Amino acid sequence: MRAALVPLLREIGDLKRVTSAGRPGSIAERAFRRGWTTLTAGIPAEDVALETTAGCLAATRLGDLDLASLAHLGVSAVEVAAMERAALAEFGNLLSSALADRLAEACGRRASFDDQGPDVSFVARLAAQPRAGATCPGKPRIVLGPAENHAEHCAIVAVYAVLLAEPEADLGTVFLASLAHHLHNAAMPDAGFTGEMLLGQHLEPVIERATEQALAELPTDLRGRVVAARTVLRDADTPEGRAFHAGDVLDRVLEIEQHLARSRVTMDDILGDMALVHDGPVKSFHDRVLAEMGLG
Repeated sequence: MRAALVPLLREIGDLKRVTSAGRPGSIAERAFRRGWTTLTAGIPAEDVALETTAGCLAATRLGDLDLASLAHLGVSAVEVAAMERAALAEFGNLLSSALADRLAEACGRRASFDDQGPDVSFVARLAAQPRAGATCPGKPRIVLGPAENHAEHCAIVAVYAVLLAEPEADLGTVFLASLAHHLHNAAMPDAGFTGEMLLGQHLEPVIERATEQALAELPTDLRGRVVAARTVLRDADTPEGRAFHAGDVLDRVLEIEQHLARSRVTMDDILGDMALVHDGPVKSFHDRVLAEMGLG
């Protein structure tokens, strides 16, 4: 694992909270939905993995300024791909040159993924299913809001896992396993660790039945590939399993960290480090106003 990636992972995780007018859900939620519709269209899982990861990396800088939002404003797919590659270039020192090159190539392929396959209903249900938050048997639940949903969690885990995967890992398997690791929550509300322990002997059968219901919605070929990919979820003995479990635990911890970090932000951070009142023709006037009002 590379600790230098943590600040980037935090930024990617924040895509759960980036939205824009006229587009349902967060960027992370839409990445989950797009991932499944491109998979049902027959696009190879490794291509979808690279395209999704490239899109999320670019979105840490461009937000929702992507092909879908810029095309009708006269920006070509080639120009959008160039913007996305420029955004990705900021992370070149954090990624292997081989992965960085493959992600840059994926930016140019994003337009070719516009032909989407059929929707599967578990996607919408996972997007509507909130995560439990922090729970522990015998203790009250710690509720932190707004709660992420399962679509957002699975999408971000999938992107983390691709970025953290060892060179020999199969990225298609890593991505499919990560995207599909909470299929049971489409039918099973999330009561967290506490609720799962109280289910006792019913836990595994309930999860299995709920997972089977979701898998049944997929085209036969894709269903088989998802089932095969999910076998890596059981342990961390393979490169693919290690990538998934690293992505999963990091997203679970960084999500809670994000909520806690809000209480530590100061006006010095916002006005100083973040330059909320940034350089421009009236900055000196802005500074005087804030100083006179006791806010500078």
